[in-house]
Amino acid sequence: MAVTAFQDLPLADRDRAWDGAAAERRVRAWAGVEEEPNERYRDAHVWYDADAKQNLTAYKLLIADVVDGRLVAVPRGVFAAAAVLQGSRGGIDIPAKDADRARSHLAKYYAKLDDAPPWED
Repeated sequence: MAVTAFQDLPLADRDRAWDGAAAERRVRAWAGVEEEPNERYRDAHVWYDADAKQNLTAYKLLIADVVDGRLVAVPRGVFAAAAVLQGSRGGIDIPAKDADRARSHLAKYYAKLDDAPPWED
């Protein structure tokens, strides 16, 4: 199990719509992924199962999309990932230590947005 390294991706506009399924398709195309993930694909996610890193289903908490050919963090994607960590949409089944690290990862994007993550309320 692993939390991806913080990439400090540039931020998309705060009001940019978030469509996780469409973002997933664009990220796969941008990363050149057809069947097996690579490092570029991993950078768009916050967490992955390191024991199954060759499987696309091992990658969770997508926060990025491709805009004008560049990988960017989408604020609404960050908010959605934070909500899932808080139990929304059925939550996510990852080890507690990874959940803490994932929150720390997302908190860095909240800081870039001059906002507080929901677990600090």
